[in-house]
Amino acid sequence: MKNLIFIILFYTCFNAISFAQNNASGSLAAAKAFLATLDKEQLAIVNYPYESEERSNWYFIPKERNGLWLKSMNDAQKAAAMNLLKSTLSEQGQEKAIAIIQLEIILKELENIPNSDRRNPLKYYFTIFGKPDAKSFWGWRVEGHHLSLNFTSENNKIVSGTPLFMGNNPAIVPSGAQKGYQILKNECNFAFELLNSFDEKQLKKAITSSVAPYDMFTLNSKQFGRLPEEGILYTDMTKEQQIKLMQIVSLYVKNYPLGFADEFMNKIEKAGLDKLRFVWMGEKQYGGKGHYYRIQNDVLLIEYDNTQNNANHVHTVVRDFTNDFGEDMLRRHYALEHKK
Repeated sequence: MKNLIFIILFYTCFNAISFAQNNASGSLAAAKAFLATLDKEQLAIVNYPYESEERSNWYFIPKERNGLWLKSMNDAQKAAAMNLLKSTLSEQGQEKAIAIIQLEIILKELENIPNSDRRNPLKYYFTIFGKPDAKSFWGWRVEGHHLSLNFTSENNKIVSGTPLFMGNNPAIVPSGAQKGYQILKNECNFAFELLNSFDEKQLKKAITSSVAPYDMFTLNSKQFGRLPEEGILYTDMTKEQQIKLMQIVSLYVKNYPLGFADEFMNKIEKAGLDKLRFVWMGEKQYGGKGHYYRIQNDVLLIEYDNTQNNANHVHTVVRDFTNDFGEDMLRRHYALEHKK
C-alpha cells in the first residue's frame, strides 16, 4: 500500500502537464479536466458557489474537511486532481507540497498508528468555488494537514494566492531511513543566517521576546488585523543583510507560478521595502527550543513558527493584508458592476 501511494503521488505530480505561467489558463484547464472526471454526487461535494463562506473556511490541522478527498477518488481522478495542484505552484512549490503530503507516511510510522486515517497522504481535499471560466471569478483550494493553497482567478488571471500555508511535522526526521530529511530547510536556515549577522544594537531591535509563541499569531483567521509594528526595519540593515532578508521573502514568493510571483513581488516592493520589518522571538540558535519570525509591510505577512514537539514542528504562512482570498478584487468587481 505504501509503495502504491508513493507511485501515485510521484507519477501524478512529476509526470503531469506543467503549467508555470501566471495566466490562469493552466489552472483553468486542469480544473475543468478534474471536474470532467467526477460523477454527479462527487460534483456536489467538490463545487461551491464562489461567494460561499466555505471559501475562507481554511485550516492546517489533520481534520475532516469539506471538498473531495483523494481517498475517495479513482486513479484517473487522483491524477486530474494532482494536475490541478501542479498548475497552482511553481516547480519549487510543487516539490514542497508533494513532500509535505508524503511526510504523512513518515509521521504515521513515527507515531505508530498504522490503522488510523489521521496521518494519511490521501487525506487531502480539493474544492472548486464558482464555475471555472476565463471570463469570470472562480477559485480553488487544495488542503490537508500542513498544506493549504487558496487561489482566485479573474478573467483568466491569478489575482490572489493567499493564504498559502506549508508546514512540517517532523521538521527534521529524527530516525529511520529518512533521518535528517528537512523539507523547509531554507526557510529555517536563511532566517538564522540573517539573525546571526546582526550586531548587538540590531539584535535589540529584531528580537522582541526571548520566548517564541506556541503558534503563528494569525492562525487560520479569515480576517486579521495588523500585527505590532516592531522588530528591525529594512533600512536599519546593511546592504548584505537587506539581501539576506529579500532572499527569505523570495523563497516564499517563488512557491507561486512565475507570472503571479513577479506581480506579487512588485506589489510588495511598491508597498515599500523601507517598511519591511523582521521580527524574531525565541532562541537565537537552532536546536530543541522554540523560535519564531515574521516579515511584514503594508502588503506582505510571512510567519514562521517552530515551537511544538520540542521545536521540531514548523508552521509557515504567506498572507496579503490587502487581498487574502481575492477579497479586494471581488469588491472592485462588484463596485464596477453596480455602476453599470
